[in-house]
Amino acid sequence: MLNFIDTNLTLFHWPFRRVPFDDTADLVGMLKQHRVTQAWAGSFEGVFHRDISGANERLARECNDHGKELLLPFGSVNPALPDWEDDLRRCHEIFRMAGIRLHPNYHGYTLDRPEVAKLLTLATERQLLVQLCLSLEDERQQHPVFRVPHVDATSLDKLIRATPGLRLQLINTFRALPPLKAALLVNSGNVSFDIAMLESVAGVERFAQQVPIDRILFGSHAPLFIWQSARLKLDESELPIPRLTAIASDNAQRLLARS
Repeated sequence: MLNFIDTNLTLFHWPFRRVPFDDTADLVGMLKQHRVTQAWAGSFEGVFHRDISGANERLARECNDHGKELLLPFGSVNPALPDWEDDLRRCHEIFRMAGIRLHPNYHGYTLDRPEVAKLLTLATERQLLVQLCLSLEDERQQHPVFRVPHVDATSLDKLIRATPGLRLQLINTFRALPPLKAALLVNSGNVSFDIAMLESVAGVERFAQQVPIDRILFGSHAPLFIWQSARLKLDESELPIPRLTAIASDNAQRLLARS
């Protein structure tokens, strides 16, 4: 049986509706039932609250209180805000996080902003893994007065090439960036992808034909998505067990080891 490292989890409440397992204790219980040994957790507060430092502190405390051996916090950094460098420093030095998560579309900046290149460089110098979230919610389900476009990934190739040593994971990728276009980025540097928004029958299997297997990581986007939907993407695949094991846990473990 497979064990899982879930690289795409978010704690606290989605502001537009309640979803199952948006209580951390319940979420941790569900993850354990499904043989999840580690989960990389961001924070909805880090997306929607202006007080990024406070949101990151609460995230670190929540992970420590409810799943110290399971939940690995990934703090939010918003380079459009003053003192974002200190938020990055605190994620690394105070909260001892292994990585950070970026939400450009919700935080109101584009990837060609100069601060983004600086942020990636500073994160790399601190050996932090960077997760770039290209979408959060299917645009067809968004609140009518809160429409948020997908992240424009046009400048990603240039950013990655300009940051040697960067470890970048794109999460919730495939509504913003189709698999064939996403696959082109693997030649730019150390870029990996989660499977949460990889749709269609045999989607994982086909994507594994387009990119090296070590660039594909398990991610559920729980609790906004149903966790089992990500698991089913592996179950219906005809990939051999060693490749399924790589996606389920080994690739994430190897990517994180450098943090």
